[in-house]
Amino acid sequence: MAKLSENLMAVLRCPVTGSTLVQENGELVSTANGPDGTPLHYAIDEGIALLLRPEQITA
Repeated sequence: MAKLSENLMAVLRCPVTGSTLVQENGELVSTANGPDGTPLHYAIDEGIALLLRPEQITA
């Protein structure tokens, strides 16, 4: 699990809510609830934050 730098975390924002993100268990989690009332989760792949919803990511 790659830990993102503090400098990067200071500037990253959730693309949906605009809130800050925190790193938890290998993913980024928004600090504000999304449209469905729960925090949004974003994957980190090889140290790169994928700030797309899972349905927007195509393999």
